[in-house]
Amino acid sequence: MPYLWDPLTFDNLMAGTVLQFERQEQKPLHGLSGVEGSGVYALYYKGKMAEYKPIAGTCRPIYVGKAVPPGARKGSAKPNLDYPALQTRLNEHIRSIEHAKNLSVEHFSCRVLPVVLNFIVFSEQALIQQYKPVWNSCLDGFGKHPPGKKRKTGSRSWWDTLHPGRPWAEKETEDKTPQEASQKVKSFLRGNEKTSN
Repeated sequence: MPYLWDPLTFDNLMAGTVLQFERQEQKPLHGLSGVEGSGVYALYYKGKMAEYKPIAGTCRPIYVGKAVPPGARKGSAKPNLDYPALQTRLNEHIRSIEHAKNLSVEHFSCRVLPVVLNFIVFSEQALIQQYKPVWNSCLDGFGKHPPGKKRKTGSRSWWDTLHPGRPWAEKETEDKTPQEASQKVKSFLRGNEKTSN
């Protein structure tokens, strides 16, 4: 029996998603506007923080995320597909980076791919599996939303430990040190040297 190409296997769908994503233009995060729809995105770092030296200025993203329209998470029959979910989510990330005392928005670029609603989660998983972004896989907390007023504050995330400054995270319990967070990133990147050129 000869080998038969099946474009619908998980691996082939994932490879196609990564290929299509990499065809999208990288744009500066600073001043980004007019991004329409829902889908997936990645952030890229080109600054000089020692922790990120192995990936700075490369095509390996530091973070991958998804943006879905209101109602989609709860299984709404009619999510608002006209809602600019990608732009809204990227604006949240811009504010987080602006608050961080040791990061600058000018050191970031992004790539976005609008995706049909049913494949957004799959596309995010495919990109995370492909690139193993440090802010997804090691230094968690970047994508967190501020806790609601009735929710108790918890422990400060690894991301907020290494990148202090978000006002709501400053109220959380410090149970990690920046030195521990720095070493965690360096060890992770040494063990995951795969990059795109």
